Amino acid sequence: MFQRILVVCTGNICRSPVAAALLANALPDRQIESAGLGALVDHGVEPSARALGEAEGLNLASHQARQLSVEMLHTADLILVMSEGQRRAVGELAPEAMGKTMRLGRWLDGGRDIPDPYRKSPEAFEHVHQLLKDATGAWAARL
Repeated sequence: MFQRILVVCTGNICRSPVAAALLANALPDRQIESAGLGALVDHGVEPSARALGEAEGLNLASHQARQLSVEMLHTADLILVMSEGQRRAVGELAPEAMGKTMRLGRWLDGGRDIPDPYRKSPEAFEHVHQLLKDATGAWAARL
């Protein structure tokens, strides 16, 4: 049912590319992409996030950040965002996409946002990486 999954964060350099790669590993038969609400277009994965992802065996080398578009929202079957604020932002771009937009952390601790580690400590990146692993694992088990 959910063949095309879009993972969204702010800059598309920390959370969403790693979450998309984790989901792609768990669900190899699905089309999984990522984008950012305020993307740092054409940037690669932030070095701390990339190192943590590559330590898990993820291939993040070819990622280039891209800006979220209404067309991406229309073609996705499921849109996973990092926060309730991002869910509302998606709704402002495409109100018709709200029904298929959910928080990535929906299944964690009764539902939670995944904080942005950008420009924060290595410990913040490690914490967020663990949340991404837990959240994507929970989604993969349900999809």
